[in-house]
Amino acid sequence: MASPSQHNRLSIWLFAVTLLTCAACSDAVQLVGETETGGVVTYLYKEDRGGPMGSPHRKEALQVIDKKCPSGYTVVRDGEVRGYSGISSTDGHEGEVTGQRWGIRFRCK
Repeated sequence: MASPSQHNRLSIWLFAVTLLTCAACSDAVQLVGETETGGVVTYLYKEDRGGPMGSPHRKEALQVIDKKCPSGYTVVRDGEVRGYSGISSTDGHEGEVTGQRWGIRFRCK
């Protein structure tokens, strides 16, 4: 049986994960899979607008990593992650919108 302190830590952890997930649902840059020693940052990009390296969101993604790892970090892996789709009805254009996301898995030093 779990002690009250273990139960409390688990509750706080689940709340934090839920909060981060919901807060980042519509953000172009998302910190996902966060651990004490690193995580994964994903960001939106468009192939016809510079690809992942030319995305204006890349700089923000690297700033998120810098904030998480003030002593520096190592990129473990980076590459395309599963995109998303949704329905758009902006500017009178209706239809399905798809996006591409790039992910950077990092480990803090």
